[in-house]
Amino acid sequence: MTVLHIKQAGPMLTVQDLGRTGLMHLGVSGAGAMDLMSMLIGNRLVGNADRDATLEFAHVGGAFEVEAPVRFAVTGGAVDITVDGEARHGWESHWLMPGEVLKIGALRQVVWGYLAISGGLETPKVLEARSTHLRSGLGGVDGRRLAIGDRLPLGETTQAPLLALRKPFSRSGGPVRVVPGPQADHFDAAAWKNFLREPFHVTPSRDRMAQVLDGPAIHAFAGHDIVSDGTVAGSIQVPSSGRPIVLMAERQTTGGYPKIATVASVDLARLAQTTTGSAIRFKSVSQEEAEDLLIARNEALADILTSLEEKPLRMDAPMR
Repeated sequence: MTVLHIKQAGPMLTVQDLGRTGLMHLGVSGAGAMDLMSMLIGNRLVGNADRDATLEFAHVGGAFEVEAPVRFAVTGGAVDITVDGEARHGWESHWLMPGEVLKIGALRQVVWGYLAISGGLETPKVLEARSTHLRSGLGGVDGRRLAIGDRLPLGETTQAPLLALRKPFSRSGGPVRVVPGPQADHFDAAAWKNFLREPFHVTPSRDRMAQVLDGPAIHAFAGHDIVSDGTVAGSIQVPSSGRPIVLMAERQTTGGYPKIATVASVDLARLAQTTTGSAIRFKSVSQEEAEDLLIARNEALADILTSLEEKPLRMDAPMR
């Protein structure tokens, strides 16, 4: 088994996979990648299974070395990537050889990036997943952010070609689609008008648990305290401050603030990737429409994953 060495670490570098399922009743939310599509594409580019664990980073990646030849791919958004100072492209796979240093710089126009490595990260599974849940200290490496000096075990790199995207990957634009939430009736027509017609800005108060929005104050005429009930990824809570809070991958499983709406699954990663200070707007859709949008998105993702293109063989590729 080979090892990945962390030589430099961005501020939010963690191990992530598809996350945990079936544990909400025990108070454990799923965690997993903030941008699932980007992670899945990265895994496919290096010949991994969808469930294999990757590195997720926010804003800045870091520097990495390996002890045996591996394929790697960096996805999520535009970013400077070098191997021993030589530029590499994102959204395609490359070889990384022992002794070489892979450096991943600062992301542009997005927040979350992914480093997929052939064989996947084989940190111990906790509750059937390797995802780091920072709030509860589960998974990854001791449930924490990665740091300089960490050594992560890797699975076997099997023989496979280097791959690249044939079709450009782009996220949809326009308003963020939402479905009315379980406490939608706590908000009157004026509150809904402000929520759907006025812009909000993504604030610096954001992490893997939630992100706070600035904009017109949204008031619940029925009060801002409820008997705690379940939350889902994308739940939009409104506390007494009137500032909406969008719950993300490491959300608490229950909450006592009324939830005006839920971000449609198709747009949740796009919202997570929206940079701090950017303006967003919301658009209300029905549950049926949200489901149709997600089905269409999944079909588009499947098309991307099945149309990856083999790259020409490099002279420095390891012989197997």
